[in-house]
Amino acid sequence: MLALAGALAVLFAPSGARSQGGAGLVNPATVVKPQAYVSTEPVAKGKEFQIAVVVDIARGFHMNSHKPSDEYLIPTSLTAQLPAGFQLADTLYPEGKLEKFSFSPNKALDVYTGTVTLKMRLMAQGNAPLGPATIPLTLRYQACNDAACLPPVKVPVTVPVTIAAAGAKTQAVHPELFSATDKKS
Repeated sequence: MLALAGALAVLFAPSGARSQGGAGLVNPATVVKPQAYVSTEPVAKGKEFQIAVVVDIARGFHMNSHKPSDEYLIPTSLTAQLPAGFQLADTLYPEGKLEKFSFSPNKALDVYTGTVTLKMRLMAQGNAPLGPATIPLTLRYQACNDAACLPPVKVPVTVPVTIAAAGAKTQAVHPELFSATDKKS
């Protein structure tokens, strides 16, 4: 199955997912569009905050969940390259949906489709520099449609934050993305 997935390079895709060269070849980095959000503004030293990466997956495509159905499938992952003064507490992945595809008619696969939100819980430590900062993330996934899979890719996601002194007044932002019931997965 892996040979088949690797050998198929021409896919039927929405026009927004096609490469500039046309000819029906799909650029895997255009099939999935991530957008990052921070839970508080500013981020106070010594307090936990969250980052949400909202991932829009092009219609007709899916990507494996963080816990794919088979070990040979490439899981979706979100990793941080944390600058000095930041600590990662946890990465939270949503549950996938079990779906069957023509290439796997007898076994449902655990996948993400449509829009999914991946989250990270972080802490700005006492040595985090005050003012604007950038937290670089990497979203790794393999996008597939019902006929074939594209090569896996790593897409950079930049998260701008503003660091304030410990005890500074902060404001919760994007409450639609962040909830007190977020749990570890």
